[in-house]
Amino acid sequence: MGALHAGHLALIRRARQSVGKKGFVIASIFVNPAQFGPGEDFSQYPRPFAADVKLCRKNGVDLLFAPSDAQMYAEDHSTHVEETKLEKVLCGKSRPGHFCGVCTIVTKLFHIVLPDLAVFGRKDYQQLAVIERMARDLNFPVKIISVETVREADGLALSSRNQYLSVDERKQAPAIRSALLEARKFAKRGKNNVGFLRQLIMEKISAKPLARIDYVEMVDGKNLQSVERAIRGSVIAAAVFFGKTRLIDNIVV
Repeated sequence: MGALHAGHLALIRRARQSVGKKGFVIASIFVNPAQFGPGEDFSQYPRPFAADVKLCRKNGVDLLFAPSDAQMYAEDHSTHVEETKLEKVLCGKSRPGHFCGVCTIVTKLFHIVLPDLAVFGRKDYQQLAVIERMARDLNFPVKIISVETVREADGLALSSRNQYLSVDERKQAPAIRSALLEARKFAKRGKNNVGFLRQLIMEKISAKPLARIDYVEMVDGKNLQSVERAIRGSVIAAAVFFGKTRLIDNIVV
């Protein structure tokens, strides 16, 4: 959705690596209104388009696809694409309709661009899983490639929304990653009961006075269904507000 950072550039580099020098790399920038809920930050979402264009040029993008809202959504549009299982958990609980917006816009992107492969980051693990499921179920001839989350030196996952954070919020935000790392450490040692791990994470994050937890969940890495024990392949995911800024992160056991 623009406001490009090093995480996005890692996706571009992976795309170039995958298609080679003779391949064609396309980047898309579109702040999709359909995936924002009432009261969310659609109008405030950063849109530094000129800077994004420069970064795309500098990092080897061959074509930038940056449509307008009117080009993507007819005034009387009434067709949507919805995945109905994986979207019901994690962020889907607190952001109803979000993944319908994601699936619809990615479907439109795939139809317009007709890519051989598409690259997505693992920071939004649920989004990646939903898109993979949608591509499989609808027989899109697109290979989905995932790229590991890019982080700041203190562990905070890069996000366009990080710029919303105040100085104090930014100092406390790495607690999410720290808590997830500690939980994985316990899980690998055999203390993998979900109740214990959730309590551990929540206590560590809640120790930061500016943090407000949306959710801490442990799910199967393939189907995103809840698990009783965090075993190898399970995903521990969290969403936390710092002020008005909602940050997400995850870790694979």
